[in-house]
Amino acid sequence: MLFMVIEHFKDNDMLPVYRQLRSGSRKLPAGLKYIDSWVEPNFSRCFQLMDCDDLRVLQQWVLEWQGCGMTAELVPVVGSQDTQSVVAPFLEKT
Repeated sequence: MLFMVIEHFKDNDMLPVYRQLRSGSRKLPAGLKYIDSWVEPNFSRCFQLMDCDDLRVLQQWVLEWQGCGMTAELVPVVGSQDTQSVVAPFLEKT
């Protein structure tokens, strides 16, 4: 299952998180796959796409990042292609 993880950086300070990343660790437990991420220009939030089938693993990852000045919002998402296949039969209804 895909999740958009929205990280909120305290006081727009993402440096503690980036210091951890520089050390080479995303602290990913087995079963959690990092896909990609995007950061707002003002450094207030980071949007990460993650793949995980066990929500407990995602919770474990969030707990690993405690104390780094970041909180996480977890939003389940469905890819566009998958959504199109669900919507397609409804497009023909009048």
